[in-house]
Amino acid sequence: MTEPTIDFAKMDGLTPGIVQDAHTGQVLMLGFLNEESWRKTKETGFVTFWSRTRQKLWMKGETSGNRLRVVDVATDCDQDALLFRVEVEGDGLVCHEGAVSCFTRPLTAGAEVRS
Repeated sequence: MTEPTIDFAKMDGLTPGIVQDAHTGQVLMLGFLNEESWRKTKETGFVTFWSRTRQKLWMKGETSGNRLRVVDVATDCDQDALLFRVEVEGDGLVCHEGAVSCFTRPLTAGAEVRS
């Protein structure tokens, strides 16, 4: 079986990368990858993103020590998004605001949504 090719062209050279804790299943963060950061991730075994604001590669945790070691990775059926299951190195606080996950702000989506 051949490995799927990620379609970076759909979003102007970027694809979303969802990061999930391999042990708990908790979604930790979302970042974007380009072809270069995808290659770097595969070479190092640590998730490397493309910073849209700084226009450069950045390995999550390069300053905090909370690096994201890839356990496994999959793409979706359209081959335009990545799901990384990771083990977090360091103190486990992935969010730059000092939380385990970047998803900490509840929203209301409608009457049918239950918490």
